[in-house]
Amino acid sequence: MGEPISLADSSTVPTRYWRALDDGRLQCDVCPRACKLHEGQRGVCFVRGRIDDQVVSTTYGRSSGYCLDPIEKKPLNHFLPGSSVLSFGTAGCNLACRFCQNWDISKSKEIDSLADAAPPERIAQAASELGARSVAFTYNDPVIFLEYAIDTAIACRELGIRSVAVTAGYVSDEARRDLFAEMDAANVDLKAFTDDFYRHTAMGRLEPVLETVEYLVTETTTWVELTTLLIPGHNDSDAELDRMTRWVVEHLGTDVPMHFTAFHPDFRMLDVPPTPPATLKRARRIAMANGVGYAYTGNVHDRDGDTTTCPQCATAVVERDWYTISRYHLDDRGNCRSCGAAIPGRYDGPAGTWGARRQPVKLSAGNVAIRR
Repeated sequence: MGEPISLADSSTVPTRYWRALDDGRLQCDVCPRACKLHEGQRGVCFVRGRIDDQVVSTTYGRSSGYCLDPIEKKPLNHFLPGSSVLSFGTAGCNLACRFCQNWDISKSKEIDSLADAAPPERIAQAASELGARSVAFTYNDPVIFLEYAIDTAIACRELGIRSVAVTAGYVSDEARRDLFAEMDAANVDLKAFTDDFYRHTAMGRLEPVLETVEYLVTETTTWVELTTLLIPGHNDSDAELDRMTRWVVEHLGTDVPMHFTAFHPDFRMLDVPPTPPATLKRARRIAMANGVGYAYTGNVHDRDGDTTTCPQCATAVVERDWYTISRYHLDDRGNCRSCGAAIPGRYDGPAGTWGARRQPVKLSAGNVAIRR
């Protein structure tokens, strides 16, 4: 904190998640960091700051870019399988992960570089025109651009477009309730299962994240999947994976899918080797042994780790090759075609055929253009 803030343009909007302190500072309450701000200061996220005795958001309506992705890339394997999702983010982040693989966006302080601008209604319209079933708030955490994400989700709902939050879940109680009231699905990044990892590697705390995922699963209708990026020597021990997956089953149940994905050296952890595929398979075995019904591996080729299996008859109901569905054995409601058992998730008709395509998109006032 402490850098001056200029808020003269239309991307600046007031927020409601703050309070005045006795010492004259304003406390931002959107997340557990509770940044305490003097006039002109930004929070740790760099995109929420104090001006004219209020806390404002500085990236409303501005994006680091738009892209049509497969929904499986979020990753969400039990939400509108095979469909496309219009993805976008802004800049900044309220965590400071040393291993961040989107660090050029999440650590950006160049707000002026957010050249792609669109109001919420334009994003919803673009998703509809492009045939996307949903819009994802991703690349950086929607918690810090919460007002923009909420307004966009509301605009999307009016056109029958679903909304997806890809988040670390580091959010305060009031903001959490407002944000996820508008989300149809969320993938929450459960970065590790020790507070030491969160404090020293992500610069946060574990408990608020656990509170978020438990709230989502037990008190909302938002579909939830979890992702853990396994970093060799940091969060991949048998003991930690055992504790994590036991907690998931005890607090969230057996139906919340877990994704164990491979790390590659990036940002400030260039000295750590990539995750061996065997580590991901080991994590998946531990999860399933502890009762997790749907455990997947990511960022590697692994046929078993990409497959959804019916828990009742053991039929492979969805087989994938990375983001491409090669076999789909569910009916339109997500029931196994062999035995009729319901596979937990959100299903609406047959699987889509978007596959693994990734298409950058340019939005403008009058049209949508696919970038080549």
